[in-house]
Amino acid sequence: MLFRGRRQGDAVPDRRRRPPSDQPGAPGGLRRGAPGIDARRGVCSGHPRRADRSRLRRGAAVTDDLNAAITWLEEPLAGTPGGVLDGRTIFVKDLIDTAGIRTTYGSRIYADNVPARHATVVQRVLDAGVTVVGKANLPEFAWSVLGQNPWYGTVRNPTHPGKTTGGSSAGNAAALAAGLCELGIGSDTGCSIRLPSAACETVGLKSRWGVIPMDGVFPLVPMLDTVGPMGGSVADVALLWSVLAGRRIPEPHLEGLTVGLMRQPPEIGDGRPTETSDAAEAWVADLERLGARVVEARVPDASASTWPQFQHEAAQSHASTFPSRADEYTDVMRVKLEAAQRVAADDVAAAYRAIEEWRGYEPEVDLYVSPCVAIDLPPEDVDELEIRLPLSSFLRWINLVGWAGLAIGNMQLVAPYDETVLAAGLAWERGR
Repeated sequence: MLFRGRRQGDAVPDRRRRPPSDQPGAPGGLRRGAPGIDARRGVCSGHPRRADRSRLRRGAAVTDDLNAAITWLEEPLAGTPGGVLDGRTIFVKDLIDTAGIRTTYGSRIYADNVPARHATVVQRVLDAGVTVVGKANLPEFAWSVLGQNPWYGTVRNPTHPGKTTGGSSAGNAAALAAGLCELGIGSDTGCSIRLPSAACETVGLKSRWGVIPMDGVFPLVPMLDTVGPMGGSVADVALLWSVLAGRRIPEPHLEGLTVGLMRQPPEIGDGRPTETSDAAEAWVADLERLGARVVEARVPDASASTWPQFQHEAAQSHASTFPSRADEYTDVMRVKLEAAQRVAADDVAAAYRAIEEWRGYEPEVDLYVSPCVAIDLPPEDVDELEIRLPLSSFLRWINLVGWAGLAIGNMQLVAPYDETVLAAGLAWERGR
């Protein structure tokens, strides 16, 4: 489906953010002791907010303040009437192709890229009646745990002003929290749906690897990449997931499940001790009241560092433009890709073996509960290379094992299958 009245590839009226001709300076350093989200709380201000219709009408002005959109559609892209998403509005992460609408992947290199076809996930939501109102901002090529983008602006956190939105699906979470849309399609390779959902107090699902089609989505690390729904409630996320995955919404269910309380994430071999947190205890009473049995739980540590696998696949994803167009990347991305090209083959092979071992792991409980973020939310200009590991320690292992992870604010529910975490999340939401 193309933009109404326009040929494939033609320009679309929009409110565009243009990368400058020269790269700006690097972001500032970490400010210690800054206050942040209370890691013990889930959706800290009650349930996430549904979209404010008045804000949707003046959305371009609001999103300019937040840098939530790279492209705001002044003429929204309406889907097929009568579907289950008819009348609902959505932000699509600008990593995902939209036919006839600019898709930058958060980069300078693809600033004028106009895809010829929709990604399958976009076509599915349009067929279900959704209206696309914006292409969500993200860090360059989605490789960051923050919402920083020197080309299109740092995404602002409307829930915790001055603090990071998390990344990389930053624009989606900010738009949802600000009421600019009702739904979002994001991607998650290591934390990229769940971290922004926690930071902005919205809801997001990292789907089980392979459940939702990835064609038309710029790859970062194909063995870990997933697409997933984002929204203002578990019910909204479950509805959107049913369209994206082509599956039925599960019935709410927690009674009789054994839930593993995680105080510490598994080590993934990056050489850094993992954080310990008692934050998940805040949700034990609710889970037990709804019929779950809560026990202490841990997941085995990785047998070797998994980082070389990430670097290896990321380098392959950029082989057509790096290093041949290295001057069009930001300094931070150049550092990451240069390091990725130096990874030893033996280390890559060991990393793949470690991940394959994890992919065969059988959980000892039905469901795990943990915080998404176990540290104070840092300022929006924090150094990404300094903060990326502690900010994502409870999140990254789920991509490695290939399971599903549902963020409800800062509460994370984890299980091998999407249906399990959605059923539990729906029961928790209904029973609050």
